[in-house]
Amino acid sequence: MNETAAREAICRLGASIFARGLTFGSSGNISVRLDGGGWLMTPTNASLGELDPARLSKLDDEGHLVSGDAPTKESFLHRVMYDGRPDAAAVVHLHSTHSVAVSCLADVDPADVLPPVTAYYVMRVGRLPLVPYFPPGDTRLAEAVRPLVGKHHAVLLANHGPVVAGTSLSAAAGAIEELEETARLFLLLQGHNVRLLTPQQVDELRAKFG
Repeated sequence: MNETAAREAICRLGASIFARGLTFGSSGNISVRLDGGGWLMTPTNASLGELDPARLSKLDDEGHLVSGDAPTKESFLHRVMYDGRPDAAAVVHLHSTHSVAVSCLADVDPADVLPPVTAYYVMRVGRLPLVPYFPPGDTRLAEAVRPLVGKHHAVLLANHGPVVAGTSLSAAAGAIEELEETARLFLLLQGHNVRLLTPQQVDELRAKFG
């Protein structure tokens, strides 16, 4: 994505995410890989609902700040997602309520946190591993995520929230929104006898949609 379009798209998505209550305060961050190399990222301590295109953080290929405000303190997390997924054009990280709630549960499968409730979850997210807890900004988090990103474009950080990479900004946004909706459904269905997609149905979706 060219830089002007990327700046506008990031701010537009941030405003939409904030307005719909998918993030709060200064939580959450967005990045886009630029056509000429490097990235644009949302700045540290910035509300996604009030982003200024001119103040977005521009980083070079080595992760050094080129212009704009200082980047999110979780910029290393974005970079490890890009390193592990050469096809990734964007990364979105949120502290969305239902996904964070699921990330705090003690009895989920850490290899695949959410069950196949809907076809769209399987198509847009797939398997969702849980990453152990680290304090915000702790670079050990990158090393915990690194082994997972070659096989998964979405991960859930324990007691923190989801991180999703996509082949475009719209793909990353669509996947993280699908993840949040599935987390909401998962919590609503607790205590009920649930009809999940069967392994055969899941395999068919994965074979058809990847």
